[in-house]
Amino acid sequence: MGLALGGKTFKLKFGHHGCNQPVKDLDTGKIEISSQNHNYAVDPGTLEKKARITHVNLNDGTVEGLSVPSMRCFSVQYHPEASPGPHDSRYLFTRFYRYLTGKEDI
Repeated sequence: MGLALGGKTFKLKFGHHGCNQPVKDLDTGKIEISSQNHNYAVDPGTLEKKARITHVNLNDGTVEGLSVPSMRCFSVQYHPEASPGPHDSRYLFTRFYRYLTGKEDI
């Protein structure tokens, strides 16, 4: 989504792989333990006024989630469906459903 909005990415020195990656939801302040498998991150400076950063990786501060309320879309750069493993991010599926049905705003 970052690239689609015109943002730029950069290669992570070590990448984010496996489970137990701590991510902070900036809207709620909650920490989620996530499963990830990626080597690139979005440069937040290239998304100014295009998207709102919603999640950050607590190990290195990189962007892990974006939202564009005017386009009614959001994304995360980890695997909320990962199972077995952490289920901290299951709420994203409920949020997605509620957005689709108009029961919640982004």
